[in-house]
Amino acid sequence: MAAGPIAERNQDATIYVGGLDDKVSEGLMWELFVQSGPVVNVHMPKDRVTQMHQGYGFVEFLGEEDADYAIKIMNMIKLYGKPIRVNKASAHQKNLDVGANVFIGNLDTEVDEKLLYDTFSAFGVILQTPKIMRDPETGNSKGFAFINFASFDASDAAIDAMNGQHLCNRAISVSYAFKKEARGERHGSAAERLLAAQNPLSQADRPHQLFADAPTGGMGMAPPPLPGMMPPPPPIPHQAVAAVAAHHLATMMSTMMPPPPPLTPTPQGNLHPPPPPPVPPPHMQPPPPPPAPPRMMPPPPPWQPQGGQYPPPPPPQHFGGNFNGRPPPPPNWRPPPPGFRPPPPPGFRQPPPPPGNNFAPPPPNFSEGYSY
Repeated sequence: MAAGPIAERNQDATIYVGGLDDKVSEGLMWELFVQSGPVVNVHMPKDRVTQMHQGYGFVEFLGEEDADYAIKIMNMIKLYGKPIRVNKASAHQKNLDVGANVFIGNLDTEVDEKLLYDTFSAFGVILQTPKIMRDPETGNSKGFAFINFASFDASDAAIDAMNGQHLCNRAISVSYAFKKEARGERHGSAAERLLAAQNPLSQADRPHQLFADAPTGGMGMAPPPLPGMMPPPPPIPHQAVAAVAAHHLATMMSTMMPPPPPLTPTPQGNLHPPPPPPVPPPHMQPPPPPPAPPRMMPPPPPWQPQGGQYPPPPPPQHFGGNFNGRPPPPPNWRPPPPGFRPPPPPGFRQPPPPPGNNFAPPPPNFSEGYSY
């Protein structure tokens, strides 16, 4: 299961696994990580004298995508009660430690390594598993821990955001840790920052900053338009909307007629309508409605000769006389005698005249020659 030299391995498909318990073996590592992808080999460096592994190992996968998937699902899981650290095993890992070590004090006993990692990994890349100082006999937390960030930007953001905040109902203190080789001097000095600036962190190792890079216009700000698309119209201010609504409401209230008041009985018991309301002064009367455009005028109603409410149209100008709109008579026309009906208009069917004195009944057996 042991892999060859580092130069012969596919570094892009190899992951680093740290924080391993002494009982973890290469066979167990293989069985664990083969669940996330095809494993090529497993290597755990061992001490030459004791032949015990040093708490970390390397797992090489068949492809880079398998390694990235293993990092996403296996990082900070517990193995024999200890959370393991899984990340890319690149050749520049040894140069990532820039000295951005943070001290976290006043921790609650319920805080473990996974909770610290989930909380502080939001500020940047963490190189190693958060180290909680515990009692060697009982294993209980001593109330403080250390976190090693990959950049001073991440450690500065963690200190500014988390110092004095509550974690498991306790206000924690977050600051730069003291250096081991220099007593009384903390990490984060100007010399360390200058050295870290000469070897900047690669873009692949930077934290996800999608929300941090958003425009400073607030959550209600619209995204920029895509190329080739017209920008959306600016929103209407709330003051303009309120003014328009108030104007429409005032117009509607002025045009609405109030309901008639109830009839008041007189002393004799009869109901009489109340007197009309006083006419408001001219300056308080509602404005007249605007005239409708010509194309919105309704068509004239049809003529209704059967007692309708609209009179017939007047006769043309060339008709004169007292004929009530009738055409003039012919030149040799004479008035009919008294009691004689005028002739019906053309096209009018008149019923047959009633039988007179010269009308004889039909002869007997008149219908014998016909069959029904």
